[in-house]
Amino acid sequence: MALEVKLALKTTQKLVMTAMLQQAIKLLPLSRLELIQKVHQEMLENPFLEDALAQEENGIDVAEEEFSQETEEAPSNDFDIDWEMYLQDSGDDPGLPMDSGKEVPSLEATLRNETSLTDYLMWQLSLAVHTDPEREIGAYLIGNIDDNGYLQCDPEEVAGTVGVGPDTVERVLEVIQAFDPAGIGARDLQECLLIQLDHLGMKGSLAGQIIETYLERLDERYFQRMAKELNASLEETIAAVKLIRELDPKPGDRYNADRVEYIVPDVVVVKMGDDYQIALNDDGMPKLRINTLYQGILRRGDSMQGDTREYLEDKFRSAVWLMKSIEQRRQTLLKVAISLCRFQRDFLDRGLAYLKPLVLKDVADDIGMHESTVSRVTTNKYIHTPQGVFELKFFFHSGLDSYGGGDAMSSVSVKEIIRKAVAAEDSRKPLTDQQLVDLLEEKEIKIARRTVAKYRQELRISPASRRKRLFDT
Repeated sequence: MALEVKLALKTTQKLVMTAMLQQAIKLLPLSRLELIQKVHQEMLENPFLEDALAQEENGIDVAEEEFSQETEEAPSNDFDIDWEMYLQDSGDDPGLPMDSGKEVPSLEATLRNETSLTDYLMWQLSLAVHTDPEREIGAYLIGNIDDNGYLQCDPEEVAGTVGVGPDTVERVLEVIQAFDPAGIGARDLQECLLIQLDHLGMKGSLAGQIIETYLERLDERYFQRMAKELNASLEETIAAVKLIRELDPKPGDRYNADRVEYIVPDVVVVKMGDDYQIALNDDGMPKLRINTLYQGILRRGDSMQGDTREYLEDKFRSAVWLMKSIEQRRQTLLKVAISLCRFQRDFLDRGLAYLKPLVLKDVADDIGMHESTVSRVTTNKYIHTPQGVFELKFFFHSGLDSYGGGDAMSSVSVKEIIRKAVAAEDSRKPLTDQQLVDLLEEKEIKIARRTVAKYRQELRISPASRRKRLFDT
């Protein structure tokens, strides 16, 4: 067989990962804060980018006409980017088409100044003591109170450091222990609870005796023994234990502002009449536009050196790609949010128990996009609904089949049924996993006992044997 060499044309299709496509993909999974930081960083590095809102607030308005007269006289340049379409500001924000004529209420972040535990205690100290040595001792003690409200130093060491007697330090500590919140400045849990009883005027009460003697054995198995040894009735003992359990073991925890996390949603859903209005939350996001000054320089670039012009063209392309990628991200996020609201209309109307099972493919098919795109755009994004604030990933859950061929039920809805059933159970006869299975089957939900056990553990609910209570405490 003879070999021969010949030329042939062949047409094929393949996905080319362009720089713009790579950038658009990278922007999809970014959270709202990460995107804002990314935009600000690009604005610092790219002179073609500017924030239109910031320019307007600063009173800067560079008229395009100043450059149009000069560019009419300058010779035209061949430039492979259609930049004319980017001269105008972006259009109105998209919303739900069916109610586009209605005004969406703005989402306002409610911020408040949090008072730290140390500041609150120092303020009370300034009102309670009147000598400089007492203030110095009090400030030292308060500085050694941890976030939970417990004293983390030895008063005798404080006395040696400040140069006073131990009795003086103990006296100032007693003053601090009378501060709000009750139980502050204690050296251990027992002292913390006794201080709180003292604030309630119950010093020396039955509850105090139980704390002093039986704090490590507040189990109902010891109730009858406690009652006998303390010469009290079983009812009085149970009531005292119930009071102890209502005391706060961490009185300073409520002032720990470091643990407070504020979530700013990316999407806002508001019910207006019988329908829902969906809008993107663009608060804090720069409204990018192309800087007209550098546009004019690029238009009149005949006299530029090659490297300078190449640099400006590269920055211009980068600015245009970023603006298009951000807008593509916005449109994709909005489409996904609208699709989710269509699928989960019952949840929006009636609550968590009516959440439907949903997978990425359902939304991807609905909006005509790939599953990976839906997965990326729902990462690190939150939506504010009439039922609360949820991560977009929250709405994707597997379903459980029902008897009789009815609609499947979301695993989240099943967990909610289990949670409510356990919350309403008789603590003396808690529901077993099999009883929960029977309860769900009465609602025509097909589920195995091991699945109920798994859901119960995910809800951090103990087994029935550990939830059982002999007495109502």
